[in-house]
Amino acid sequence: MEKRKVLIVDDEPGVRESVRMVLKDQYDAVLASSGEEALEMLSDVQPDLVMLDVLMPGLDGLAVLERIKERDQRIPVLMLTATKTVKTAVTAMKLGAFDYVTKPFDVEELLILVERATRDAARNAELESLRWEVGRRYSPDNIIGHSPQMQKIFRTIGMVAPLKTTVLVTGESGTGKELIAKALHYQSPRAAKALVTLNCAAIPENLLESELFGHERGSFTDAVTKKLGQFELADQGTIFLDEIGELAPALQAKLLRVIEQGEFMRVGGKQAIHVDVRIIAATNRDLEQAMRDGTFRSDLYYRLNVVSLHLPPLRERPEDLPLLIKHFIATKSAQLGIREKHLSPEAVDALLRYSWPGNVREIENVIERILVLSDHEPIGLEDLPEQVRTGRVETSTIQQLVLRREKSLTDAVDDFEREIIRTALQHVEFNQTRAAELLGTTRRILKYRMDKLGIQSDD
Repeated sequence: MEKRKVLIVDDEPGVRESVRMVLKDQYDAVLASSGEEALEMLSDVQPDLVMLDVLMPGLDGLAVLERIKERDQRIPVLMLTATKTVKTAVTAMKLGAFDYVTKPFDVEELLILVERATRDAARNAELESLRWEVGRRYSPDNIIGHSPQMQKIFRTIGMVAPLKTTVLVTGESGTGKELIAKALHYQSPRAAKALVTLNCAAIPENLLESELFGHERGSFTDAVTKKLGQFELADQGTIFLDEIGELAPALQAKLLRVIEQGEFMRVGGKQAIHVDVRIIAATNRDLEQAMRDGTFRSDLYYRLNVVSLHLPPLRERPEDLPLLIKHFIATKSAQLGIREKHLSPEAVDALLRYSWPGNVREIENVIERILVLSDHEPIGLEDLPEQVRTGRVETSTIQQLVLRREKSLTDAVDDFEREIIRTALQHVEFNQTRAAELLGTTRRILKYRMDKLGIQSDD
């Protein structure tokens, strides 16, 4: 394993050599006799730690420290000081020095400080690399979608991500609302802070207030300790409130207070807690209808809906299907540790014809299933799930989506009509006049319904 590099800067040759001897077994020590020389060497050496004398002729330690920090804040600097200049070393700490050690050195103390400084710097560099990788992964450039609808969403993300603006993400279940929330967070100045995710529909109503805002010890029977809520944990970062439409009216009022005043109180608390949190909310419900029904506050809706991003279902962006199929074959093969498998033309056609009521989540699960269960190539039509193979969405599946409020009644009716028309068209080899007769309607009405439902005529 390559040794970490330490740049030792001191105008006294004896001190430089003493420190080098102490570090030589564990570190690669590089010596500089002045601040000017150290700054010239900095780019070539790229040290993991600089050990810097405070009192030197020419540029003193404080001036060199400032120059180092101007170039790269991440390089830790350990100040070397005589006892009489400890106050100066404390000033150096305020300028960004990692710590200071007094001459003459205690060898064990010196080694501990050097180990701690280089270890922390390595850990910070790793975290920075991970943040960069996460930010790259959740960049709009890496979200699958070349359709005009998705390109418009990506442009909006680019405009609003740097701001604290509240965003409301809408769309059916499985369209990727959480992925958009991550893109907004990791492309923002808050990327280094926490992204806290909470599904408002997954937590019982009587526990949700405590989960959101925390509670004080003894505030209710099971509150044996103080608990921090998700808003406190998200301070300086972002909170993603999924299924916001399921929030009870009392909690809607408290959430409104957080948005308007940036403060809340823990359950059982007596003191307001101030936080700086960006809020991203998501729902698959029609909140405007919920306002009319009186189940969702209009003032909260308008506070949340500063910027609205509506994710279209897959059936409305069929041009993205080939990209998603290719993407999930590659990523799932890598995750499963298997070779990528090819699909037969018949299997691809069936995947492209299917309406995908479960959207991106459903296509991801289907691709993983056929990769796991198929032991041959190419993967054929017979390897696909029945509903994909036949192009029919089970009525029970649609019913469950509607009853779980993951799909509106209007969308469910459209899906059902879409499948009937497609089946009729396939039955008569896409002759629209014959299909209209089969369905007991006119060709003009059939063409109108096809256009409305996004059904393309067969080539």
